[in-house]
Amino acid sequence: MYLKRTLESYVVKVSDMFPVLLVTGPRQVGKTTLLKRICDANRQYVTLDDPNNVRLAREEPLLFIQRFKPPVLIDEIQYAPELLPVIKAYVDKYQTRGLFWLTGSQQFHLMKGVSESLAGRVGIINLLGFSLKELQRKAQESEPFLPVENFLEKFNSTYYTLSLEDLYEIIWYGSFPVMWELPKNSDWGDGEGYGDGQGNGHGDGRYVIKKSGMDRDLFYASYVQTYLQRDVRDLANIENITIFLKFLQSAAARTGQLLNMTDMARDV
Repeated sequence: MYLKRTLESYVVKVSDMFPVLLVTGPRQVGKTTLLKRICDANRQYVTLDDPNNVRLAREEPLLFIQRFKPPVLIDEIQYAPELLPVIKAYVDKYQTRGLFWLTGSQQFHLMKGVSESLAGRVGIINLLGFSLKELQRKAQESEPFLPVENFLEKFNSTYYTLSLEDLYEIIWYGSFPVMWELPKNSDWGDGEGYGDGQGNGHGDGRYVIKKSGMDRDLFYASYVQTYLQRDVRDLANIENITIFLKFLQSAAARTGQLLNMTDMARDV
């Protein structure tokens, strides 16, 4: 079952303003799921995770665009940066908004190519994992922060109260959608939520999703391994992945602290 995201309406707004929409963010935060959820039936979908598609996109980018004509959603655009100049030429010719929806996970190379090829033609949105309001099915009530009187009071009043145990569990399991699921066969009503009294519904029953069956340690170990093998090796010629993993762990352990490179170097 799909969980509504705060950025849904903003994605549509940006698509109506630019010929190209790019949704970036870490792997597995729901970029493709979000765009598939809100796109029209006439928009084609193609993923560059498919070896045949990525080969065509790299070797014959013009033929690729002819085969997958806009409006189109191209998933994992970072695997075929050769498409970007062709997309630029296409949108310059047709001058139509919302032609291309793109997703990408590798920020550095992707953003470099986008800034060079699609400047002024692309609206960029960064999607992260579930927010607390999304977990509580209150995505539509999220508002941008404004430094005005009573904002925090009004902002906090829209959240359901969480126990310390619930809050710790959210932090511990993280915000990746795969770690959470909506309970099946539940009468949702209007924000009534779910709770079974056994730790799966959280607190007083107003917390509206529960932990999935995904093993937390296995998921994050696999996630880091994928990051090291696919992303880090593409960005830099790192010979010793083990040392880089130690650096990654050292940086993560210091979240929220002032950066101290000397201290981190001792760990590595």
